[in-house]
Amino acid sequence: MQDSVQTTVQKTAEQVVSMHEKVVQFTDQYLIPFAWKLLAAVAIFVIGKWLARAVSNILEGVMTRAKVSPALISFGKTMVYYALVVMVVIAALSKLGIETTSFVALIGAAGLAIGLALQGALSNFAAGVMILIFEPFNLGDTIEGGGVLGTVKEIQMFNTIMVTPENRTVILPNSKITGDKIVVHKRA
Repeated sequence: MQDSVQTTVQKTAEQVVSMHEKVVQFTDQYLIPFAWKLLAAVAIFVIGKWLARAVSNILEGVMTRAKVSPALISFGKTMVYYALVVMVVIAALSKLGIETTSFVALIGAAGLAIGLALQGALSNFAAGVMILIFEPFNLGDTIEGGGVLGTVKEIQMFNTIMVTPENRTVILPNSKITGDKIVVHKRA
């Protein structure tokens, strides 16, 4: 009976030692490398997000010094920030060992779908950016554009608001104005 107890104790001790060796092996092979990858991914995310904010703030400063429209400054700053954050997230996930190729393809496909769905709005936005950058006319100018004669009351990102000589407010899509000739009758 004592031999049986001793054999059982010895087998249990061997099982404990074997289990300990497996835990150490698992820790050395998988847990510690993953912890380093996780730490590196968190560092990439934190530093990348900080850099994205810094770059977008620098862009805002440059655009402000260039006297770009405040609406365009805000839009540009936001777009640059979120584009950089998406790149940072993809880099952090890649560091963790997650395959990011499908994420990049998904983002590209979503961008294409959104671009096609918003084609008209994007053309108005692009035309608004062109109006704000090149300033073919200013607020208070009387212009003929997009088939309308009127005084420019407001230039927005997607539309230009004009008041006709009959005192009617006309909201024209920016792409309609830039898609045709613009005649400036009077500078304010």
